[in-house]
Amino acid sequence: MRTAIVTGASRGLGLELARALVQRGWRLVIDARGASELEHARAELAATAEVVAIAGDVADPAHRERLAQAAGDGLALLVNNASVLGASPLPALRDYPLATLEHVFAVNVIAPLALAQLAMDALPAGGRIVNVTSDAAVEAYEGWGAYGASKAALEQLTSVLAAERPDLRVYAVDPGDMNTRMHQEAFPGEDVSDRAHPRDSVPGLLALVEADRPSGRYRAAQLAPVGA
Repeated sequence: MRTAIVTGASRGLGLELARALVQRGWRLVIDARGASELEHARAELAATAEVVAIAGDVADPAHRERLAQAAGDGLALLVNNASVLGASPLPALRDYPLATLEHVFAVNVIAPLALAQLAMDALPAGGRIVNVTSDAAVEAYEGWGAYGASKAALEQLTSVLAAERPDLRVYAVDPGDMNTRMHQEAFPGEDVSDRAHPRDSVPGLLALVEADRPSGRYRAAQLAPVGA
């Protein structure tokens, strides 16, 4: 049975992708920082497929080791979805707290690479690494410097991994603006309900999982437009 690790899978895009994968027969290893939300997600998903849920922070090396061990030899897909926004409300870089910046990079850059390092020996030829990125990686938005810089770094790591491991498929995918808790944190007090539901981005991610597209950067909306 094919196994996928999906980080940040207790809500939002991670949970929606996990729901789609179990419907397709995948065995899942999922994580999130919040144990209660993660258990709720596990109970739902386990009604359809085998699901191992491990609460913890991807910035913790011991937690990452547990995820890799739980996946075992059947690992075929790693989805680095877990990430943090950083300081909120979004401050200008002139005032950005550097300790917070270090944490953003630890979660959004170091942890995905560390998990990829653990996964690469287990992944078969054609195995997938999917790193969830953002348009903030390639566009200059005021206040988004720390988060955007972390995603830009993640995209460069993705590109280099793809060059170094042509036997794998290594993707950076931009799911687009979504109505998620993180997006709400970026705009405290504002109504973000006009953003797309995370499930709308899932077909684009599945297009990377199920088709044999070259490694690279993709936008979910280009791969599977909503309503197409």
